[in-house]
Amino acid sequence: MTRSKQVGNHKSDKKKNISKLWKTKRRVKDIDQIHHDLRPENAERLLNQELDYQLPGNAQHYCLHCARYFVDLKTLKEHFRTKVHKRRIKQLKEEPYTQEEAERAAGMGSYVAPQKVEVETQEVEMK
Repeated sequence: MTRSKQVGNHKSDKKKNISKLWKTKRRVKDIDQIHHDLRPENAERLLNQELDYQLPGNAQHYCLHCARYFVDLKTLKEHFRTKVHKRRIKQLKEEPYTQEEAERAAGMGSYVAPQKVEVETQEVEMK
């Protein structure tokens, strides 16, 4: 038997597993985290952020459902018509998974079907 080939190291001691780094590089918020952001108090805070020069569009154009920043209002409106945004809206229409649901699935209660949540695309105001 031959030794298995080491993949993705590029002769660097710092990067032991490049595939793991690539998977976490584009990590986005999970559905339950976005449901938390959709609550009115959190949504208001996210939509009216202070200027942050490190983020695209200085953090002024944010999509709550996809957790993404956009350069300007035009690209944000174009994003609302994309498949990616529509798929995310469809995912958010189902109630997030909870600990109580996990316990019911393990036999510690009777099954209750997940509820549907009303989710619509956020309103964008012209400034």
